[in-house]
Amino acid sequence: METLNSLIEPLMQIWQQADTPFLMLFGAFFLLVWFLPSLLALLFNRKHAGKIAMLNIPAGLSWIAWGALCVWAVTGKLSASMASKAKLKLQN
Repeated sequence: METLNSLIEPLMQIWQQADTPFLMLFGAFFLLVWFLPSLLALLFNRKHAGKIAMLNIPAGLSWIAWGALCVWAVTGKLSASMASKAKLKLQN
């Protein structure tokens, strides 16, 4: 227990000394990483972007689930409009 306290104590001191801009930047970065699968699904225009976004909230608590959502967001099916545009480009 003493070892755990010796590791946590310096982190608590740093956190208490943090100023408002740092905390705001940290919060923005934290949310960006937490919702990265949703952002990737929107960026790649995936068919199941809504499902990925809904599952993203609880999946952020598990690295395995969060990683699986990232893979799904990158490798999922395109939405219907993007799929038809991709087929048209292949035919031309």
